[in-house]
Amino acid sequence: MLAVVFARFVVAGVLTLAAGGCATVDYRGRAAAGVAAAMFSAVAGDDGAAACEMLAPETRSEVEQSHDDEPCARAILDEDLPEPGAVTGAEVYGQWAQVRFSGDTVFLAVFPDGWRVVAAGCEARADRPYDCRIQGG
Repeated sequence: MLAVVFARFVVAGVLTLAAGGCATVDYRGRAAAGVAAAMFSAVAGDDGAAACEMLAPETRSEVEQSHDDEPCARAILDEDLPEPGAVTGAEVYGQWAQVRFSGDTVFLAVFPDGWRVVAAGCEARADRPYDCRIQGG
């Protein structure tokens, strides 16, 4: 339960920072966007194992649990993720990033081995946190 609250707090915090204009766009934003795009590319190519490698550990676990403990490599292919389209922006806020595509928004976090997706398939909602198809938690 605490993990769910934390995950929602993090996404809400990233959104608050985005609204405040405290973002930095640099090579880190491009790196985060590359990971997000690679995840979508793996899903489109039916390579669930590669897509799951792009997920944060808690997000990967949540994908499996939401599919009756089916292995992530199969479960992520059953997630009805939108077609992302082109990258339209990427902002980095310390150890967190938001990558916007023309058809989706993805949130990432830095781990020792690089950026990992913490939420994807996210839609903005007026005055509320994003609603995400997959997220850790």
